[in-house]
Amino acid sequence: MGFQKIKNDVYYVGVQDWDRRTFDELIPLPDGTSYNAYIIRGSEKTVLIDAVDPPKIEELLTNLRKLGIDKLDYIISNHAEQDHSGGIPIILEMYPDAVVVTNPKCKSFLMDLLNIADEKFLEITHESTLYLGNKTLKFLLAAWVHWPETMFTYLEEDKILFSGDLFGSHMTSSELFVQDEAKVYFAAKRYFAEIMMPFRTNIRKHLDMLNNYQVETIAPTHGQVYDNPEFILEQYHEWISDTVENKVLIPYISMHGSVEKMVNYLTEKLTELDITVIPFNMSVTDIGEFAMELVDAATVVIGSSTVHVGPHPKMMYAAYLTNMLRPKAKFASIIGSFGWGSRMVNMLKDILTNFKGELLEPVISKGFPKESDFKALDELANTIAMKHKDLK
Repeated sequence: MGFQKIKNDVYYVGVQDWDRRTFDELIPLPDGTSYNAYIIRGSEKTVLIDAVDPPKIEELLTNLRKLGIDKLDYIISNHAEQDHSGGIPIILEMYPDAVVVTNPKCKSFLMDLLNIADEKFLEITHESTLYLGNKTLKFLLAAWVHWPETMFTYLEEDKILFSGDLFGSHMTSSELFVQDEAKVYFAAKRYFAEIMMPFRTNIRKHLDMLNNYQVETIAPTHGQVYDNPEFILEQYHEWISDTVENKVLIPYISMHGSVEKMVNYLTEKLTELDITVIPFNMSVTDIGEFAMELVDAATVVIGSSTVHVGPHPKMMYAAYLTNMLRPKAKFASIIGSFGWGSRMVNMLKDILTNFKGELLEPVISKGFPKESDFKALDELANTIAMKHKDLK
């Protein structure tokens, strides 16, 4: 795609990965992703922020050549994960006088992950500044925005926040700036759900820190650049809040139709009670879509068949994923069926160690659900409706 101008002497030199469909061998990428990198040309010094995923390093080098970058003074690493840092060793070979600028913890990670020598680093601390002549960079430590070493870089004169993974989205586009906010909303929410949601409390603290800075542009390391930063800031304030929606998610697996019957029945009853319900058949579900709905759902009901006295393996995974992402849901329950014996409920409870909400009475059927099981599902639906009303 080549380089693109953000502001005077500030350029996008990153790479669009149009064809990538899985991230971290886990996260589906229906729209690909990008590895964003940025050049800042000061009157005295030139800086590269981040250095793309290693398979795309040649495209970054091509962009630097097209922009005429024959000398590089600094490489800033906001985050050590390889999709942003992996190209740094090659950049150092091409620009041997460049120095890697980052915080001590990130330096340690980069030395371990990429074997970069100690003498190639310039360490900074929170609110340290780096002068490029007519431009000034300020570094803001943001621990546990995804990783413990993450930080932001703020370009004072142009009021640009280079935010690392925060505010990112897994998507590709030839347009540098956000144009279609509706499309970006879903991509950014999905990204938040899959990557940022476990760190809501820390993000809240760092957003408060950003109130001390005038930010006119946000340039993340994935997705498009925000020239209207209020858009994404408003969304993040909502996603990290404790507010939940009148919504129930039902991830489930049904081996012989019993659980499916229970899910369909519960879905219908909750819908009649004016509750939004989203069932997810985990045999076909895109986990990114499930994660995205976890962001603001009030209740999660796990539905599982029994396999050798325990939950179906796919539901073990769904429970593990839910526990790992730490959603702000206030309520949870378990429904399911078994043939000759089951420890399913206790095993699922043991997985949900991070869930701090209320666990509502499970409904477990022996074989195909009977009238008593449907009555228990009625009670569960009514309980959920009552709990949701109390949230308002």
